[in-house]
Amino acid sequence: MSVVLDAVAQGYGTSAVIEGLDMTLKPGITALLGPNGAGKTTLLRTLATVMPPRNGRISIDDVEIHDERSARQVRDRIGYLPQDFGYDPRMTVDDFVTYAAWMRGIAPRQWRRSVSDALEMVDLVDRRRSRMKSVSGGMRRRAGIAWAIVGRPRLVLLDEPTVGLDPRQRLQFRKIVSGLGEAVVVLSTHLIDDVGAICDRVIVMHSGTVRFDGTVTELEALGCDDLPGHSQLERAYMHLLPEGEQQL
Repeated sequence: MSVVLDAVAQGYGTSAVIEGLDMTLKPGITALLGPNGAGKTTLLRTLATVMPPRNGRISIDDVEIHDERSARQVRDRIGYLPQDFGYDPRMTVDDFVTYAAWMRGIAPRQWRRSVSDALEMVDLVDRRRSRMKSVSGGMRRRAGIAWAIVGRPRLVLLDEPTVGLDPRQRLQFRKIVSGLGEAVVVLSTHLIDDVGAICDRVIVMHSGTVRFDGTVTELEALGCDDLPGHSQLERAYMHLLPEGEQQL
């Protein structure tokens, strides 16, 4: 699996969000960092084929995405968890993840095994019969992660997946994502310590453009001595942002 973006432009209405973006994604875990409005969510929506690119070319698993027909060819290979995802509150956790399996085109005979595997990975097997409306926010977020990884898709897109998770659950999340290493995983987050713990590559975005693309070690090497009270990785990230936006 590989994902290639060539001079991709994206936006909403008359507003441009991404301009001339070139990027190649390969198996491994890539972090997307950047302040609000940097274009991270727009990029994930584009990769998920929710929005075709306005200009430029995007290819997923050697399929060029330019319309709904081409997008349908690859959607069964994509797991996407938006920051704010919808669900029917009457559904059980099991129903919710099974619905994802159906949407991804997993054969019905494989649903039970695929759903059980996903729920086991997020530690929700004992709550599979609970209704979505009755579980805690953290459990609901973990159900969303199970939605994204059921059937082991080859491209996994996660937009702020650890929001609402407690420290123990975040450690568990790191273990889950680390186990997806054969897939192309793109993780948008504001939590720098998660990036340092599990990511192979870091892309820092600002105003729809890439300010940095490299390894965690390479990013750390850009760190500065100011901004006390932050880790080397945090200082390096904030050093890439314009003055006045250097905050996590």
